[in-house]
Amino acid sequence: MGALRTIWPLLIISCLPTAMFSQAPPPAAATAEFVGSATCKACHPAIYERWSKTRMANVVRDPKVHPDAIIPDLSKPDPLVTFTKDDIAFVYGSKWKQRYFTKKGDDYYPLGAQWDVANSIWRPYMVAPNTDWWVSHYPADNLQRPTGPLCDGCHSVNYNIQTKTVTEWNVGCEKCHGPGSAHVRQPSQASIVNPARINTVQATNVCLQCHSQGQPLNNPFNGKYYDWPVGFQVGMDLKDYWRLEERKLGEQSFTHFADGTAHKNRMQGNDFVQSAMYTHGVSCYSCHDVHGTENNADLLKPANVMCLECHGPNSPNGPHAPTIEAHTHHQAGTAGNECVSCHMPKIEQTIADVNVRSHTFRFIPPSETTSLKVPNACNVCHKDKTPQWASDALKTWTNLSPWRVGN
Repeated sequence: MGALRTIWPLLIISCLPTAMFSQAPPPAAATAEFVGSATCKACHPAIYERWSKTRMANVVRDPKVHPDAIIPDLSKPDPLVTFTKDDIAFVYGSKWKQRYFTKKGDDYYPLGAQWDVANSIWRPYMVAPNTDWWVSHYPADNLQRPTGPLCDGCHSVNYNIQTKTVTEWNVGCEKCHGPGSAHVRQPSQASIVNPARINTVQATNVCLQCHSQGQPLNNPFNGKYYDWPVGFQVGMDLKDYWRLEERKLGEQSFTHFADGTAHKNRMQGNDFVQSAMYTHGVSCYSCHDVHGTENNADLLKPANVMCLECHGPNSPNGPHAPTIEAHTHHQAGTAGNECVSCHMPKIEQTIADVNVRSHTFRFIPPSETTSLKVPNACNVCHKDKTPQWASDALKTWTNLSPWRVGN
């Protein structure tokens, strides 16, 4: 037993991300200037090639340069579509929904219809009252709600709120690595920010700057309210520029369910900072590679393979069962045997009935659906059953505590 007491701490430490013990971002990046992703390609051609095919690199596209960017057939009439292809300056999105921006003066504005990709249907686009916090600060007119303050800081690199210009559109290299001119002049680890070499809080903040719902600390800027962390760039401390949306336990809001789980898309960060994963030093890049992979969501490996690297049967991290099937009570190869089905259910709305996965990694028991109106993983799949049916089923699973999942 003495040997085991010695070995387990060493094993646990060896599994923790090395960035937990790393230093702050290099100071050289703070004085550098932005150079654009094309400059990075010269020394990093393979990474650039992978990244160029990702959704990160193609968040917004100019249909005049990329005619294939527009997914629906605009030649087919629809009462919601009051614009033509010529009105579209930018196309935004391609996986779940696609929105369309027009240009007036030096700003872009959202048009009034969006394409629901999953359901292949047009839907109206207009952010309604009593939803996003910023709505009360803008007229109820899309053409008076510029994307500069409300969107573009996350869809570009180095958006300048004074000149309304960018170094480049889309999530380029310097969005995550900071300005690169010093690194171009003298390539070294000391001249660029690498999220894999900074502590996990700062590394996760690289993603949180856009994958979270919150507000800038110093709103408004020049009389306009911004919905992204104005002034922040990688290497700085995000908490000096951004606060996460408030959540009130027991109360459901536009942004949160009553248990604190996010209620809508683009809140992966709000979820993740509540998780045991975050507490134990796991970061976004522990699972994702935003330079691009062949897996869904740019995962390093397929979802179940990724999870089981740390959560194998009878491991200290759980699950505490001899097999995955014994833990899930579902057959191998079925959706119910996938880790993400129970621990990352699709309950956060992105458009209409299309939801994305939560990132708290917490199993939400059916009892919380009854008491707090939070969707649970069981009934996300078993839509024809009730929460009570799911609770009764869990009570028969002798490897689980009835005090946690059956009440």
